[in-house]
Amino acid sequence: MDEPPSAVALARTQYDRFVEGLIEIAAIPSISTLPERILDMEKAAGWVCDRLRAIGFDAVETRPTEKHPVAYGEWLHSPGRPTVLIYGHYDVQPADPLDLWRSDPFRPVVRGDYIYGRGVSDMKAQLLAILEALELLCQAGELAVNVKVLVEGEEEIGSPSLPAFCLGERDKLSCDLILNTDGAMLSRDLPTLVYGLRGLAYFDLKLEGPDHDLHSGMFGGSVYNPAQALCELIAGMHDEAGRVTLSGFYDGVQPLSAQERAEMSLIPSSDDEWRRLTGVPELFGEPGCTTLERVGARPTLEVNGLASGYSGEGQKTVLPATAMAKISMRLVPDQDPAIIGNQLRTYLQEHTPT
Repeated sequence: MDEPPSAVALARTQYDRFVEGLIEIAAIPSISTLPERILDMEKAAGWVCDRLRAIGFDAVETRPTEKHPVAYGEWLHSPGRPTVLIYGHYDVQPADPLDLWRSDPFRPVVRGDYIYGRGVSDMKAQLLAILEALELLCQAGELAVNVKVLVEGEEEIGSPSLPAFCLGERDKLSCDLILNTDGAMLSRDLPTLVYGLRGLAYFDLKLEGPDHDLHSGMFGGSVYNPAQALCELIAGMHDEAGRVTLSGFYDGVQPLSAQERAEMSLIPSSDDEWRRLTGVPELFGEPGCTTLERVGARPTLEVNGLASGYSGEGQKTVLPATAMAKISMRLVPDQDPAIIGNQLRTYLQEHTPT
């Protein structure tokens, strides 16, 4: 009697189905930060549950949280074997600015070897890959561990509901190992194991000056322009070498060990490749660190958005009443986001014009 094909052999025959599945889930505009997308969030969670049921998972359900639902399912048919909890997320970032897209971000299209759509690489492709792998392993009789799957809908906004959910479902989520599938591969033919990720602290900053917009011809030069003040504040958050200037920002930051730096240096990545990926003529960052060390193990402060005054076509000689910025910080072990937040507030108190 012939043995059933292996999961890998099955996978090699189902490329078209994988592409169709990725296009299907990527077409759901599950943007967690936008309140008007709440039904799409529920649709995406339901899509994950439908796939888990089709695989043969048990106890499949969408579980409510304070914001967006969690999709959950389990396959516990390997008694005495370890239990792996697989984590992922179905939410995506907003697709703005839409005018920079060559195609509709939520009507994914195939061009060459790539699928273009919002959320394809973060992380709907990974989500589809893990679900397809589980299904093929089940079909081939090769799933030799117990599996629990938890897919949330708030990763892109900091997972505010996840801690309470996990604590409330502590027994249900008990496991021997957690596999976070929200990661990338260094290349299409180099399997990659991510063993650490930086954390995130995110801030909205708003400066208010005059109590209404002013005409720059009448009032320019007599009041401190909030847009100018904001730019000065942001410029002062880094020194000329790219280090963050907030007092105490680097206190407690764990340096990479000699072994970690040696291992990282073996990764096949070059600054030329990084320039190609980013489209910049020159790289920039904290001195004394390689590019991979900067993006993998060093903390950062980045400006994610700026807005003030008039930005439409033509001219409007406005002196804006307000200016705003969105600022994120990637944090490394032993950096407490609450302490970092206080450091930012102290900096603003000391440097914001009266």
